[in-house]
Amino acid sequence: MPVLTEETFSGILSKGTKQGTSFMRVSAIDLDDPSTPNADLWYKILIQTPSEPSENMFQVDSRTGAISLSAEGSSLLDSSQVSNYKLVVQVKDLGNQSLGYRALANVEIPVVENTWITPSPILLQEHLNVTYPKKISKVNWNSREVHYYLKESFSKGLFTIDLEGNIYVTQALDRESQAEYEIQIFAENKDGMLYNEPLQLLLTVMDENDNGPVFSQEIYQVELEENTANGSEIITVKAEDADDPKTKNAKIVYEILSQEPQVSDGFLFHIGKDTGVITLQDSELKTNAAKYYHLLVLAADLAGTEGGLSSTCTVLIKVVDVNDSPPVFSQTKYGPFSFPEDTEVGTLITTITATDADEETKFKVINFSVESGNEDETFKILSNPQNGTASIWLQKEFDYETAQEYVLIVLVRNDEELVGKEQDASSTATVHVLVKDINEAPVLTQKRYEVSTPESVELGTVLLTVKATDPDIYTPSLSYSLRNDSMNWLSIDEHSGEVRVMQVLDREMMQDVYTVQVIAQDKGSPSMTVTADLAIRILDVNDNSPFLVGDYSKSHLCTPQREKQSIIISAFDPDGAENSVPLIFALANSPMLRRNWRINLINDTHASLTMGISWLEPKVHLVTIILKDSGTPSKAQHIQLPVTICLCTMEGACMQEVGRMEGKPTVISAVSVIVGTLGTIGFFVLIIFVHLTLLGANKKKKRKACDNLYSP
Repeated sequence: MPVLTEETFSGILSKGTKQGTSFMRVSAIDLDDPSTPNADLWYKILIQTPSEPSENMFQVDSRTGAISLSAEGSSLLDSSQVSNYKLVVQVKDLGNQSLGYRALANVEIPVVENTWITPSPILLQEHLNVTYPKKISKVNWNSREVHYYLKESFSKGLFTIDLEGNIYVTQALDRESQAEYEIQIFAENKDGMLYNEPLQLLLTVMDENDNGPVFSQEIYQVELEENTANGSEIITVKAEDADDPKTKNAKIVYEILSQEPQVSDGFLFHIGKDTGVITLQDSELKTNAAKYYHLLVLAADLAGTEGGLSSTCTVLIKVVDVNDSPPVFSQTKYGPFSFPEDTEVGTLITTITATDADEETKFKVINFSVESGNEDETFKILSNPQNGTASIWLQKEFDYETAQEYVLIVLVRNDEELVGKEQDASSTATVHVLVKDINEAPVLTQKRYEVSTPESVELGTVLLTVKATDPDIYTPSLSYSLRNDSMNWLSIDEHSGEVRVMQVLDREMMQDVYTVQVIAQDKGSPSMTVTADLAIRILDVNDNSPFLVGDYSKSHLCTPQREKQSIIISAFDPDGAENSVPLIFALANSPMLRRNWRINLINDTHASLTMGISWLEPKVHLVTIILKDSGTPSKAQHIQLPVTICLCTMEGACMQEVGRMEGKPTVISAVSVIVGTLGTIGFFVLIIFVHLTLLGANKKKKRKACDNLYSP
């Protein structure tokens, strides 16, 4: 039978214990075979005394004997009402069968107040020089069966807790690594179940001045323009102190310890004690004094008081040039330069020079521009910014009659904007150019004249009047003439330039356009001439009749008429297309002609002529054809076309009649020849017949002799 391990079981129940978390257990042993139901022990609560405030305050695990609060017990437990409970717990073997041996256990459960209280926050000095581990706090859960452990969000082992709930720190803390810690403390039973929610222990690490200021950079570099105003902020240096910013340990002040190169009246620069902002305190900063300055800056904590920590950094200040010097001309007047008006375009007029006192290359780049005097763009200026020169070139031809002199105002400026100064007269120069007059050739109003006129224009008609001018101020008289008038069709008035028609024009001779040259000549200087083409477009009129083209003497048609047989007729009209094609082919108005013949158009210039009936007498027929153009008015002519009609061979060739030959034989002589020929033939036939007869007789004689020789 089951045997209880203790006569009376007791456990401490702390108020606040979670439902289902065992705080004690009843145990028994059975000597029967543990692999059989004989040793299968089951536990059950039989009696709870008192039954207040509920008779079901507790529950027991039927298999392990672990006792815990029920849901009612967890919510109703109150040590002020009941301070002690007694339970009678039955233990039975044979499992859940009704049979089996039983034993009863007495259980005493005192109820105590909850001692699971959040500990007070802890303040702990960093780098504390004590023996570790050092106790820093304590917790307690009222139970005979309790296990404590900690949970940290930091490195494991920094804090520990022993069996009595004492909490220890195992090593010195560093506030700069972590200033605050939040430790969770757990209490659980033997089954690893929590009695209650974990407690939170807050620990704050107190700072000590164990960190000096550290600059964000060991070396600061900054460029400072030479004309920077006094008081201008240059750069801010920054140091950080890892100590607690709420204490003096992290209170940093700044100081300039030294400046290189030195100046007679102290430092050129000032630093804000609390801000680290470095400003310029001398506005007379020039690159020609010093281009670089080295500052040694100190940062000290404890607000600079004695005993604090410090560090230094270097500030390198480069004084840079600014474009505060405008470019100026080496001389402000150039010229006057004198050039004839026929000076070739692209001629160099002069080269001008300017300088700049700035040091930076980009500030010394000089550009030149013509501000006035070149509105007609006669000149072109080409800058060479790198060496401060510019060349002025002639871009358009001079014209003395238009302008006798030019005054160019040239301005120099930098690509970069000028700082702190304005340009003055030294940045402007005057270039004076004079133009000399020369005798120039006349100029026609057009380089090419074009005019249209019909070829039927009347003689003496003025086609056009050409005009020429002389660019010179004092204009002598001009004369006009023609050149290349190969047909002698035209004339030009020497004084007025009127071009007239002097002979009948013929478009067909010149292929529409007749080109001559008009010459205008300076009478005072005969070598001064100008020419222009005069192109006369001669308009066609219908002054030509069409005519047949080709030789038709060898053409013929067969009689009787054969299919697809015709004579192709071609015609031409020398007039233009508007007065020629399409050409019209027709037969003369004769009934007999139109009965015997047919004419059909092939295209604008060709037609086909065929027989109108199947039989015509073989001979040469004269076919009258009317050939007419399409001009207005139309021109026509009647043409008699000889057409040969003949009897033809199978191949379509004409059969020609043969005349009597000289020495032709008579009928009698012809008959005599025939009779003689027949007699000769008969004589030869008779000889052959006689010969054959004799040959046959000889053969019979020989056959008979052979028969007699061989007979019996």
